[in-house]
Amino acid sequence: MDIRALLMGFGFAVMWASAFTSTRMIVTEAPPLLSLALRFALSGGIGVAIALAMGQSWRGLTRAQWRAVVILGLCQNALYLGLNWTAMQWIEAGLASIIAATMPLLVAFLGWTLMGERLRPMGVAGLALGVLGVAIIMGARLQGGSDLTGIAMCFVAALALAVATLTVRGASSGGNVMMIVGLQMLVGAVTLGLIAPWFEDWAVTYTPRLIVAFLYTVIVPGLLATWVWFLLVGRIGAVRAATFHFLTPFFGVATAALLLGEDLGAGDVIGVAIIMAGILAVQLSKAPPVKRPPPS
Repeated sequence: MDIRALLMGFGFAVMWASAFTSTRMIVTEAPPLLSLALRFALSGGIGVAIALAMGQSWRGLTRAQWRAVVILGLCQNALYLGLNWTAMQWIEAGLASIIAATMPLLVAFLGWTLMGERLRPMGVAGLALGVLGVAIIMGARLQGGSDLTGIAMCFVAALALAVATLTVRGASSGGNVMMIVGLQMLVGAVTLGLIAPWFEDWAVTYTPRLIVAFLYTVIVPGLLATWVWFLLVGRIGAVRAATFHFLTPFFGVATAALLLGEDLGAGDVIGVAIIMAGILAVQLSKAPPVKRPPPS
C-alpha cells in the first residue's frame, strides 16, 4: 500500500471516528432523523455545488454509478447513519464506534458467502475471532446496563454499511467522485425527510455545543470523510479500504473519553483487541502470495 493511500486511510479513520462523538452531542439535544436529514441536505447541496465548480456533471454518470448513488444513499446514509444516530440517544458514542468496527468482518463474510470471493483458513479464523471479540464486548456492556435495542440497531447499521461498501466498488471508476458524494447524500436527505416526520417532532435545545457539533458533522465526516472514502476505495479496493475501519474504536473511544467523559472497561479493551486481530487475519488471508525469484 502506497504512502498516499495510507495517509488517506488514517485521515478517514480519524474523521469517521470523530463523527460518533459529534453525533452524540447532537442527538441529546435535537431529534436524530430530522437533524440527519438536514445535515444530508446541506452536505449534499454543498457537494453538488463543489462538483459543478470542478466541472463535474450528473449527466456524465454511468448506469452503474447511478445505481451506486441510490444504494449508497439508502444503505450508507438512511440506514447506517439513521440507525446509528437514533441508537446513540441510548448508548454511548464509544460503544457505537466499537460496533461499527465490525464492518470489515461483515464485508469479508458477505463477499465470501454471497459473491463467491475466496477466503482462506486464516480468513475464516479471523471471522471467528471477530465474533468472539464482539461477544466479549456485548457481554460486558449488557451486564453494565447498555440498551439492547440501541446495540441491535448499531449492528443492523454495520450490516447496511457493509452492503454499501461492496456496492461502492463501481462508483468511483468513472470519475465524477464529488458529484457522486453530493448526490448520494441528497438521496439520504430525501429518504429521511419523508420518514422522520412520522416518528419525530422538531424539538431542539439550542446550545453552542449543538451548533458547533452540527456544523462539524456537515463538513468533516459528512463531506470530507466521504470524499476521501470514495478515493480510497477507488485506489486500493473495498476490502483493503475497509481495513481502516478497525482504527475506528481507538479513535472513537479516545474522542468520546476526551470530549464526553465516557469510560472504557476491561471487556471493551480485550474485545477490541480480538476484533482487530480478526480483521488483520482476514486482510492477510486476502493478500497475494509473495513471489520469490528462483534460486540461481
